[in-house]
This record gives sequence, structure tokens and C-alpha cells, in this order.
Amino acid sequence: MKKILLLLALPFTLAAAERPPAVPLVTNDPYFSIWSMSDRLNMDSTRHWTGKVQALHSLARIDGVTYRLMGAGDRDDSSKPLEQRSVTVAPTQTTYEFEGAGVGISLVFTTPLLPHDLDVLSRPLTYVTWRARSLDGRPHPVQIYFEASTNLAVNNPAEQPVNWARMKTKGLSVLRVGSREQPMLEKSGDDLRIDWGFLYLAAVEGPEVHMAANDRSLTRAGFGSNGSVNEEDAFAQQDPRNRYNPVRNPVLAMSHDLGQVGATPVSSYVMLAYDDLYSLEYLNRRVRPYWRRNGAEASDLLHDAAADYQGLMSKCAAFDRDLMADLTREGGKEYAGISALAYRQSIAAHKLAVDADGMLL
Repeated sequence: MKKILLLLALPFTLAAAERPPAVPLVTNDPYFSIWSMSDRLNMDSTRHWTGKVQALHSLARIDGVTYRLMGAGDRDDSSKPLEQRSVTVAPTQTTYEFEGAGVGISLVFTTPLLPHDLDVLSRPLTYVTWRARSLDGRPHPVQIYFEASTNLAVNNPAEQPVNWARMKTKGLSVLRVGSREQPMLEKSGDDLRIDWGFLYLAAVEGPEVHMAANDRSLTRAGFGSNGSVNEEDAFAQQDPRNRYNPVRNPVLAMSHDLGQVGATPVSSYVMLAYDDLYSLEYLNRRVRPYWRRNGAEASDLLHDAAADYQGLMSKCAAFDRDLMADLTREGGKEYAGISALAYRQSIAAHKLAVDADGMLL
């Protein structure tokens, strides 16, 4: 993890062209760990801490024109980047601010790393939140798009096929993807990504929310033309070894119509989670993640996280404010900025699990 360890003495809030070597986005554990290694979030693909691409992509459609908030532009995406004004790194959250077309948009990644609450700390889940507001005194129709590449569920995307599924549970719309072979805990080493268990994209269901598991060219095209993902999942499951496979770049995609956005911010969020089923092998035994110790399943994880969203946003904001104040008082603003990065990285480098006898590992 040397690439991430090279932390700079930067202020807590950074201008658009300033950043640490890697900006934390999804920081749950060594496998579920996604960072931005670019000056601007919308100029390069997001990456696993090993440097391999694990792409998250986000678009905003304002007054019928599509702008890019996150991810690299490519042939499937004709959007232009919205101007990034700043990035703020806190102990539990990273916030990007964008402005353009008369609208300001905040894109916030929240991993509730609250050390006094191990049940929440151990959840392999990050919230992605958008907040849009008008800056020019006029209302603007705004739609939000988000996609997660299925590459997040495999170690070698060129060789490992994936399967996906759609489900609903207690008011949530959910997409899931995992490797077809599920080689659980079969590999060891540093330059590896997880290739067992399942990646989940979940949102609170509603008429303004649409989701699909399909080729990214189709999900982006639908959003670009009418501001909505076409809710049609690909029947063919992706297999990179078959050159005739029609689904070349499968993603889990979501769109949310925020309606007419005025001066009062309008928000939306999704949950990105990874259920590894078993986290590690200890003394020749496979052990469960801590959050599963009482028999919880992925549906419980998503439902509990959705129910806790508002409360956890407030708790994370208070925790970040208090910790940053303490750090600034003890070592100054630059010390506090370094510490916020170190906090995210050090926790993401570990995993809470539970042994067969209930002992915390």
C-alpha cells in the first residue's frame, strides 16, 4: 500500500488541483477499497488501492445536458466534465464540490467508521450521496446517474465471468453481481482483488429511481436521452472469454430524477456494499465477518443501513467535526489533514471478523 501511504501535509479542504496521492472514496477493508488517484474525480477511473481500475461512474443531467462528475470519459460517454471546485477529506467522509450550468452539486462518500460502534464499523458498506442546488436563482431539472463496474467482484476481469441478479427487499431496489466460479479464499498475496462473495448496489425504491444490470453503453445512452436508466437487465451473463458475448462492459446502474432543483438542496443516495460471506481463514477455519456473527444476511445489512442513513450522517458529521477539532488543536491544520487520511487508510487496511467461539478477530 505504499502508493497510498505517501501522505502530504495538505489542508483539510483542498482546491480542485490539490489532492493527496490517493483520495479515499470507499474505505471498508483491504478488498473493498476504492480511491481516486487523479487531480479531478471526473478525469480518470477510480481504482482499487493496488492501482487496478475498479470503476465507479457518475453523471448529472442538468436542463437536458449531461455532465460527468466521476470517472473517465470514453466512447460510451460523450458527457463533459462539470467543474470540480474542491475536495474535502474527513475521517469518515470525502466530499467533492462541483459547479456549472447554474447548479452546484456535492458528491459525498460516507463510510461510517465509528470506532465506538463495532456493528456499524464492521458493515462492508459505503453511502454515496448527491446534493444539488440552484446557484443562479432559477429552477433546473436535474437527474443523477451512478454505475459500478462488475469488475469490483473479480480479481482478473479478462478471465473471470460474472453473474448478476435483481432483487427487492423491504422497500429497496437491489442489484447484485459476483464471480461465476466463487473461488472463496483460494488466493493469497498483495496484488489481488476479491473474487468471491457479492457486490450490491441498493437504493430506496420509488417512481423516480430506476436501476439496471446491463452494458454500460445502454445504461448511459438511456440516461443521456431521457434522464433515466432503462430498467432492462441483460439476459446474457458476462463471460470475457467469449468474444461473441453481447455484454462487453456490464455495470450495475442507477438513475434518480431529482425534479426541479431550486435554492433548497435536493438529495439522493445509494448504498454500495460487498458481502464476502467468509472474510479470512484462521487456523484452518473459514471465519465470518463480524457483522454476520448473529446470523445476519445481506438483506439485513442493506435494510439496517437504509434505516440508519439519516442518523449515521449526523453521527459521522459530529464525529468528524470533534476529531478534526481535537487534531487541529494538538498539531495544527496540516496535522489534522494528514490524520484524517491516515484514519481512513488504517481502518480500511483491516477487517473485523469473528471466530467460531465468538471471539473478535
